[in-house]
Amino acid sequence: MKAADFKGRGTGHQPGNKYEKASLVQEHIEGIDLPEYEENPPTKFINVNTKSALSVNDSPDLPLNYSVNPYQGCEHGCIYCYARNSHQNWGYDSGLGFETNILVKTDLPTQLKKQFEKKNYQPQTIMLSGNTDCYQPAESKYKLTRKILETCLEYRHPVSVITKNSLIERDTDILKALSERNLVHVYFSINHLDNKLKLLLEPRTAVAQKKIELIRKFSELGIPSGIMVAPIIPGINTEAIPQIIQLAAEAGARKVGYTVVRLNGQVKELFRNWMEEHFPDRTDKVMHQIEALHGGKANDTEWGRRIKGEGVLAKSISDLVQLSIRKYLPKESKMPSLDFSQFKGNGQLKFF
Repeated sequence: MKAADFKGRGTGHQPGNKYEKASLVQEHIEGIDLPEYEENPPTKFINVNTKSALSVNDSPDLPLNYSVNPYQGCEHGCIYCYARNSHQNWGYDSGLGFETNILVKTDLPTQLKKQFEKKNYQPQTIMLSGNTDCYQPAESKYKLTRKILETCLEYRHPVSVITKNSLIERDTDILKALSERNLVHVYFSINHLDNKLKLLLEPRTAVAQKKIELIRKFSELGIPSGIMVAPIIPGINTEAIPQIIQLAAEAGARKVGYTVVRLNGQVKELFRNWMEEHFPDRTDKVMHQIEALHGGKANDTEWGRRIKGEGVLAKSISDLVQLSIRKYLPKESKMPSLDFSQFKGNGQLKFF
């Protein structure tokens, strides 16, 4: 099925789960062999428990070691999302199943408090989120991200938030309280300025203009904000890089980062199907350029290269980003250092 058949979804495809021995197939489309989905399926929210609130990142090319992921699966529907593959671990597919089966870790705030209270816990900046967006639509109902921020404020624990959703505006009060204690950084992921492209590439995310407005609002309130131009997809959104950085800098962004797209696992198949549906005239060219960034293959697990790419094309992207930063971002602009000295964990809270 095509994504166009499912309004607000990034894909209509359901690749088989590689961990399942059996899968549904459609060999004969007849009255007794109906598609699993004949119309846009509703989103299902599945409550799950977690043993640990913190996920440990051991990759040397990621700046933060700890991440908190209140949700698995994501309604945003970003076709390139690397987290799609991990949804197979839960028994779902990485395509439409990833967008319509959202696991909600309802006990995560409680588990986070328990970890903060451990005697041997050493505070490090927590990233919200390292996998799927902590402000995806589910957050409006479950408010787990808000509870996590409240916990960080209570324990005076530094946190770095990244999102593509304007729902973060709801938590301005907590973010401001954290910023007054040098306990928070906020990043917005912006990789395009074309709202028509957004509907295809990231269907249920906020438009770029809204995220720029929030950078301005947060900056005026003293909440340090930056952007990630991510992912950069050659032949799709590369030309927007300078203007994205310019608009973000003018709004008060203090830092700019970027990543290039990589298509690991089943994401390669999903992305190619997406290209053939929406940009058939440039499918092969874009796929070849992505492979050129990653040593000749779209599936890249090599540290360093998987994030920034390598080769002539990667250098041209890097040069464009750095030139735009030098041109539009003030030289003195930087994120303030986060303060770890205020942490009240390890059993200390009971004294306050």
